[in-house]
Amino acid sequence: MAVSYKKLWHILLDRNLLKKDLEKLAGISSSSITKLGRDEYVNLEILQKVCTALQCDITEIMEMGPDDPTTLKNNVN
Repeated sequence: MAVSYKKLWHILLDRNLLKKDLEKLAGISSSSITKLGRDEYVNLEILQKVCTALQCDITEIMEMGPDDPTTLKNNVN
């Protein structure tokens, strides 16, 4: 399953926050912010810190989907 953090970036935009602001608010490293920006694996502890800082649920900052969009099409038959 592929992970997307697009929801997180929408929250930051809605709240007029920058990635640097999230880094400071959540107490996470710039490398974690980079991983989030690349939709890469991030430790659950990091996600928890982000959710705590933004006062939101994990489902509000991420979503999961198939690794390959064609996988869904092939399994529908």
